[in-house]
Amino acid sequence: MNLPNKLTVIRIFLIPIFMLVLCLPLAWGSVSLGGTTIPVVQVIGAVIFAGASLTDFADGQIARKQHLVTNFGKFADPLADKMLVMTAFIILVSLGKVPAWVAAIIVCRELAVTGLRLIVVENDGQVIAAAMPGKIKTMTQMFSIIFLLLNNVFFAAINLPVGEILLYICLFFTIYSGAEYFINSRSIFADSFDK
Repeated sequence: MNLPNKLTVIRIFLIPIFMLVLCLPLAWGSVSLGGTTIPVVQVIGAVIFAGASLTDFADGQIARKQHLVTNFGKFADPLADKMLVMTAFIILVSLGKVPAWVAAIIVCRELAVTGLRLIVVENDGQVIAAAMPGKIKTMTQMFSIIFLLLNNVFFAAINLPVGEILLYICLFFTIYSGAEYFINSRSIFADSFDK
């Protein structure tokens, strides 16, 4: 178990902690940040989510630089990312911060692309690398989740809904990058229809 894989496992273990903090009826009160009142559990949830997101960035960087890419990492790293993000969006729907239809599109895309990646690996033996639209999608997802949990605290004074803006940018790149994955892999489906 090398360092990138340990970071992936840590991220997986942070998911239920993140979920419990935000879903259990904990009465820890509120805190005022930048003139905005935020429930303490949302602040703690944002910190946990940000920490988990940093492990996502770090494990990939370390694995590539130190040539520590493993089959476990190829499988578990994207799975951990999807589990973290889908959990966060479902919780944000329950908190009334994200429309259910937006979360449904994001969850469906993540499941569809994960399935596509498995088919490609089975047929070609290659893992589909994330293209730039997919990386933008991931970055905007993570920042939108943090800003939504923190009630746009850093931009509250100018009344700029950064979390919501990033959410819809993320939605655009979710659809765009998902379509791109399927278009670029259309030969796999063409082959299966010919059989």
